[in-house]
Amino acid sequence: MSATSIGTSVAGTLRTWRRATPERVWPAGALLLIVAIPVADFFLPPHIHLAHLLVVAVAVTAVHAGPRVTSSLGLLAVLALVVAGAERHTLTTESVVIELVALVVVVAFLVFFTRLRDRREGELARVRRVSDATQRVVLRPLPDRAGPVTLASEYRSADADTCIGGDLYAVARVPGSTRLLIGDVRGKGLASISDTATVLGAFRAAAHRRLPLPELVAYIEDTVRWSLAEFAEPDDDVAERFVTAAVLDIPDDEPVVRMISCGHPPPLLLPGTAAGVTPLVVPDPSPPLGLGLLSADTTYAPATFPFDRGDRLLLYTDGVTEARDRQGAFYPLAERAALRQDRPPEALAATLITEVREHTGGRLDDDMAMIVVQRDRDPSLVG
Repeated sequence: MSATSIGTSVAGTLRTWRRATPERVWPAGALLLIVAIPVADFFLPPHIHLAHLLVVAVAVTAVHAGPRVTSSLGLLAVLALVVAGAERHTLTTESVVIELVALVVVVAFLVFFTRLRDRREGELARVRRVSDATQRVVLRPLPDRAGPVTLASEYRSADADTCIGGDLYAVARVPGSTRLLIGDVRGKGLASISDTATVLGAFRAAAHRRLPLPELVAYIEDTVRWSLAEFAEPDDDVAERFVTAAVLDIPDDEPVVRMISCGHPPPLLLPGTAAGVTPLVVPDPSPPLGLGLLSADTTYAPATFPFDRGDRLLLYTDGVTEARDRQGAFYPLAERAALRQDRPPEALAATLITEVREHTGGRLDDDMAMIVVQRDRDPSLVG
């Protein structure tokens, strides 16, 4: 047999072993142990007794199997102890009786433990399904394309095993332009989902009405203020609840982007024809949504920035730029984005979010959201 054939055979065996689940491998090993112990006892000297090791087989099974398999192997272990005692004519001795009672008690405990564990795992699986369904309803995935732009997004919640939190984003396609929203509800994780749903619902309800950008943001502001007043708990401090947001409008037939910033971190412009990153700082930013600081006769002022074919926008929440390492240093988003601006939008977003997690050592103190927007289609081709 050639070296190549041997290598292929070994690789195939390893792949088969990896595919074998612990639920199958460990019970099979435990079963062999249960059978081997009475056989070994038969050939060993009288002063060497291995039957007490039967509990190890049951315990290992309980770690990887459910209550049905554990109880079955536990019963076999009890029978194996009886057989081992009968072989040595010690079944009625005090030591063997004590071992037998102890094994029965341990098996009963392990079966009870596996039943509780399976019930808990079932509850966690249902909670995870509800969380995933909530994310799909509240924080819908962004499409790959919207008009003349390509979109890529990443989201990480500060709460472990949670798919949604206080950061939010949405896109709406209207005749002649694409509208984007990215925001950050004060707070993090599950506690901020209500305000997240309010902002997203208001944006989706109004974005398609062809309202001018200032009127769109004013509508979202009114909805957020009404929601905070209507659904606030008696001990809630409404003045401390607000949402930072940036609302953008990307026309199909103009190489620009119009934006209203409500206290949100400035997006980064990555030009397609040159290296470097430019923060899009709005000259006259508005206060965060929900604070009600604008007077009735004051309108939101959009700012216009160049955004031509090949250019990219990097939208993000402060969970990205305020992520710290163990020495307290912030993650240098602009610097890292400049080094990787030649990557496709999806790869760029995924790489930067991965680097943030590595920068913090895997721990997240805040939710993170990021969108990469690339204008890459001729306006005349947009339907």
